[in-house]
Amino acid sequence: MAIIIKSAGEIALMREAGRINALAHEAMAKAVRPGVTTRELDRIAEKVIRSHGATPAFKGYPNGSFPGHPYPATINASINDELVHGIPSRRKLRAGDIISLDCGTVYKGYVGDSAVTLPVGEISDEAQRLLQVTERALWLAIEVSREGKRIGDISATIQEWVESQGFEVVREYTGHGVGRDMHEEPQILNWGKRDRGVPLRKGMTYALEPMVTVGPPNLYTGEDYWTVATEDGGLCAHFEHSLAVTDGEPDILTIL
Repeated sequence: MAIIIKSAGEIALMREAGRINALAHEAMAKAVRPGVTTRELDRIAEKVIRSHGATPAFKGYPNGSFPGHPYPATINASINDELVHGIPSRRKLRAGDIISLDCGTVYKGYVGDSAVTLPVGEISDEAQRLLQVTERALWLAIEVSREGKRIGDISATIQEWVESQGFEVVREYTGHGVGRDMHEEPQILNWGKRDRGVPLRKGMTYALEPMVTVGPPNLYTGEDYWTVATEDGGLCAHFEHSLAVTDGEPDILTIL
């Protein structure tokens, strides 16, 4: 499948989808505390999205590995050793947890997709450092997203930074193109070599999402057909923004 270069008008619609998605994240972040359930966070996000004339991108999304099990919620709410795709439930957050909140919004046919990992109350030094390293990996990857660079430059930037800090990058899940579809070309690995892969061009739009583990990056999918967690039970984190390549600074589409 070819990479779809977006027009200025299409990017403007993606920016509005991203803004709405950022508002949903802002509302959820304010509600994150010990005792709140992940289902409550899901309801908060859906209310924000729909109040702005948009729809949740994840709800009903097909499961490529387990057909017949579409995603049932608005957000992914993944706690501690859960990396992605955690289904919201009556589970209550506890002090010391970390929670990865991944959310997608569709506005006038275009997608905004972003994620953040947040502390629940006071967290351990190790968990705090994991969050800092993972978020920094995202911003370093965004900085590389310029014309004249290649996809491999992004991948290598993430891997080199994360491994230099003593953590591991996940290899089974990746960044991806985004636009009318939530997952488009190109695929953007969180590991790789510089000067490899597709050259970056103005109008390319994609979601960068470093995923980092404290221990080995070996994963498994739970019995709910969706939740992905670390095999060793170690902590993991996930940060994501959607952006557009320009002829200058990267245009981050999922911020307020």
